[in-house]
Amino acid sequence: MNSKYDVAIIGAGPAGIFAAYELMLLNPALKVIMIEEGQDIYTRKCPIAEKKVRHCLKCKPCNIMRGFGGAGAYSDGKYNFTTQFGGWLIDYLPEELLIRLIDYVDEINRQYGAPAEYFTTKNSKIRREALAHDLHLLDAKVRHLGTENNLHIMETMYEFLKPQITMLFNAHVAEFKKVAAQFQLSVKGLAEKISCDFLIAAPGRAGAEWFAHQGKELGLSSVNNQVDVGVRVEIPAEIFQHITDEVYEAKLVYRTKQYGDLVRTFCMNPKGYVVAENTDGIVTVNGHSYRDEKRHSKNTNFALLVSNRFTEPFNEPHQYGKRIASFSNMLGGGVLVQRFGDLIKGRRTNEHRLAKSFTKPTLQATPGDLSLVLPNR
Repeated sequence: MNSKYDVAIIGAGPAGIFAAYELMLLNPALKVIMIEEGQDIYTRKCPIAEKKVRHCLKCKPCNIMRGFGGAGAYSDGKYNFTTQFGGWLIDYLPEELLIRLIDYVDEINRQYGAPAEYFTTKNSKIRREALAHDLHLLDAKVRHLGTENNLHIMETMYEFLKPQITMLFNAHVAEFKKVAAQFQLSVKGLAEKISCDFLIAAPGRAGAEWFAHQGKELGLSSVNNQVDVGVRVEIPAEIFQHITDEVYEAKLVYRTKQYGDLVRTFCMNPKGYVVAENTDGIVTVNGHSYRDEKRHSKNTNFALLVSNRFTEPFNEPHQYGKRIASFSNMLGGGVLVQRFGDLIKGRRTNEHRLAKSFTKPTLQATPGDLSLVLPNR
């Protein structure tokens, strides 16, 4: 393997994949290396997702969080056409350019197998219904790829890139440094350092703390993002079917009366599944859903999140979120589940009460009391 490259990319999530894709389209002669801590798209398999086990085995690396395709590879593949949510690019790019880029990525998705159908909130009756309950429906058009199509697109892009760039898997970049006009990367297990003229660091959510440390070593300043704390709610699909059939995913926002906190729904998965994911030994949950009706569940799930942006001297938003998640792991040995009725009555859910519930969780979890985990507000 060469040790000198024109471009090195840390992370094989969407940012890294599309960066490599564009580089190969524009200049196939470039020597590019992509370094990923997880496994390739064909090897990364979650034992829970494949129904081989019922509880998280805490695999290292976690095949849900790491690997080619990033943490979203096993998601339900929602692609949103909007500048109202989904990041802060609107703070750095003109809206017209950003919309063109969103449409351009959609064209690539379609080229690699995304379905033609999309949903929109435009002229939706759901907006009026939401306002009647002091909820605000955000504008969006969404294309639902489905977990299976999501993986297919990633596999196809992997095959496109494989013969053109060097890809290192199960490889951890311990650190990178600026040396003269180049960057040098120390990769665990490699005796020789990798050098490059240009570096794209896109380690994703799983590598956020590592990247913050690397940036600090380079003298880069950083700004704290908001911290989202919440739960994943699972309900019978029929309850939200009038919403999901029309807009697929409703991004609903509410401002609390007492504290003025912003509460929002996120990542709605009609007839989907709750899945476990492991970040540095802490097990949390996510959701996904399939387009294939034969693989649908009887439940719809979504995240319900409270957003807080802390001020100085607080500068460890990741640690704050991880500490809260670790309380759940401490109490339940992994993921906790609680009936909504028990939560508002202030009582712990036990195996007996959970068995009586008509809504059956799609993920095996430990019955418990979420009020012992979440901050009061």
